[in-house]
Amino acid sequence: MNKPDVFAGPSQPSTPINFDVPPGACDCHTHIHGDPEKFPYAPDRVYTPEPASPEQMSALHKALHIERVVIVTPSVYGSDNSASLLGIKARGRTARGVAVIDDKTSEVDLDAMHAAGFRGIRLNLATGGVNDPDVGRTRFSAAVERMKVRGWHVQLFTSLAMISAIKDLVAATPVPVVFDHFGGAVAAKGVGQPGFNDLLALVKSGRAYVKVSGAYRASRLAPDYRDAAPLAQALIAANPDRIVWGTDWPHPDAIAGRKATDVTPLLQIDDGAILNQVPAWAPDAAVRKKILVDNPARLYGFG
Repeated sequence: MNKPDVFAGPSQPSTPINFDVPPGACDCHTHIHGDPEKFPYAPDRVYTPEPASPEQMSALHKALHIERVVIVTPSVYGSDNSASLLGIKARGRTARGVAVIDDKTSEVDLDAMHAAGFRGIRLNLATGGVNDPDVGRTRFSAAVERMKVRGWHVQLFTSLAMISAIKDLVAATPVPVVFDHFGGAVAAKGVGQPGFNDLLALVKSGRAYVKVSGAYRASRLAPDYRDAAPLAQALIAANPDRIVWGTDWPHPDAIAGRKATDVTPLLQIDDGAILNQVPAWAPDAAVRKKILVDNPARLYGFG
């Protein structure tokens, strides 16, 4: 792979946290990018990120006053969860994982993943450009079928249009469903954008969780992405028991116009400024505790 001379590396917060983060708070969406010599990327990946280590992640969470973490296998590894496992082992009992699996992943494999700390699987429809509702419905149904016997959740990175297309399946599923990154909503389009009401309805009924994560994906208004606030506030108002928060660190840039094999710089995001938005999204400290502590503990099985 082609490697440039200098990259900034994964970002660290530059804004100090200005509110009391409750003990046991969890960053519910992060990734580990291992040394590519030891953790090779999938040949069919659509981008190549810079490395981001467990040690760099720990520095992030120390600055954010965050104790717990959920490490999600990114699309660049296909169904190889080894780098996520590296991160989980580094953090021990304060870490959980969300895996990517395929037809070759056996039940024995899933048992081993559970013992290691994995508690769900991810369907990454967005990065791969899956927009066909029939494909989305088929993949979602297959994932639910595999997860229902072990009680893991199914996490989806997708669009509001896809959520509308599968809402009946989500409403009937026997396992928890989690939507990444505001469900794919766009901050500039507001709460009236097509599909957002379907997302709100699933949250309100308790049939789906939403990660108010990766605010920079929903908004262009750096550094704190304040126009994402109405989306977050609407989701929290719908059901504060179904909202979790996350950084999406180390902020990979999957749409950069580069060759898939060229190393793409990680986005430089100030996660301190974004975390400081949480009190604006949820002024009540008890609601913030649900979002940062209680809901993740229930969803990911933290003791």
